Amino acid sequence: MTASAAASGAAAPAVMSLESVTRDYRQGDETVHALRSTDLTLRAGELVGILGPSGSGKSTLLKAVMGLVPTLSGDVSLFGRDLARSRRRVAYMPQTAEVDWDFPTTVRDVVSMGTYGRLGWWRRPGAAQRAVVDKALEAAGIPDLAERQISQLSGGQKQRTFVARTLAQEPDLYLMDEPFAGVDVASERAIAGVLDSLRQEGKTIVIVHHDLSTLTRICDRVALVNVELVAAGPIDRTLVPENLRAAYGGSSMDWAGADGGRE
Repeated sequence: MTASAAASGAAAPAVMSLESVTRDYRQGDETVHALRSTDLTLRAGELVGILGPSGSGKSTLLKAVMGLVPTLSGDVSLFGRDLARSRRRVAYMPQTAEVDWDFPTTVRDVVSMGTYGRLGWWRRPGAAQRAVVDKALEAAGIPDLAERQISQLSGGQKQRTFVARTLAQEPDLYLMDEPFAGVDVASERAIAGVLDSLRQEGKTIVIVHHDLSTLTRICDRVALVNVELVAAGPIDRTLVPENLRAAYGGSSMDWAGADGGRE
């Protein structure tokens, strides 16, 4: 809940809403359930972590919101509208493993791509867009990497580059798939600082995350997913043994690191 909403006693408006979203796909002769009848509502100013075991549908959930994978049924609304009418208010950060990092381009070029959506097809970036890119590079702590080829980046630098590109889109809703995967301590702190600043600005952030031990330092709410939504809400009321067992199975020793890898 945002500060203004808390002061008035009213709930913050819904920013993202999923109702009975289902996603299946074929694997050989079998039908695989990626998401089943998933309901989830996010409100303005929340920083929500999506957790669950490997293959539980975390990344699929974000892709379904962005229309990147087809769904069998259900509805997704963003700011009370469909994606087509809300697209400029939403930024999506994919996993770094889904990108060709050998492509010959610089960090600045990648971050500049975040400004293209507001420019349109035929306009070239100008001084205003360059200022946005510079601000994003500074916020991610990588202004010194601006002219470096992306093939020369470390894991943490790649993630910060993607974070900067997302910032350059200047959205109200951030959907980020594993922004902390493969980062060093310095990059983890830098990215966490960016997310905290965005939250203080009233932005809404959703991150797919895999480490339960660091979740409380980053997020204020959590959604546990294992094909279906297991539970969602404040961390202290959601990450309880019953819900963790339903999401991950096994004993409490299995929950400390969660899935630890890609979906």
